[in-house]
Amino acid sequence: MATKKAISAGTGRRKTASARVNLVEGTGVWTVNKVALEEYITSEALRDYLKQPVAISGYDMSKVDVVAFAKGGGIAGQAGAIRHGLARALVAADESTRAALKKAGCMTRDSRMKERKKPGQPGARKRFQFSKR
Repeated sequence: MATKKAISAGTGRRKTASARVNLVEGTGVWTVNKVALEEYITSEALRDYLKQPVAISGYDMSKVDVVAFAKGGGIAGQAGAIRHGLARALVAADESTRAALKKAGCMTRDSRMKERKKPGQPGARKRFQFSKR
């Protein structure tokens, strides 16, 4: 079996999730962790979210397969990481798409993280009930 030629690659991150996204020659098949995209990410809203860079850039995906490897976090965080990595891979493949993707916010890492739990408290912001007496 002949190996498929890699076109470009990008790494994306969100929360505690990270994803490596590769664009390889193919027929428009999307796989995440060696599973079809529809099986791995069952939410249609998340699938539309991670495909945003393709819609914005107008890149012809019929000649390219998207192969992503995501780890860490949950499904939503992994979808965000794949979106970020896909945007970076599209820019590596075609530099002219960078301005549109940057304006749409696809090139920026979503840096929001869970706030740490503080000592002497039940959570990050929650406090134990105050008792005057």
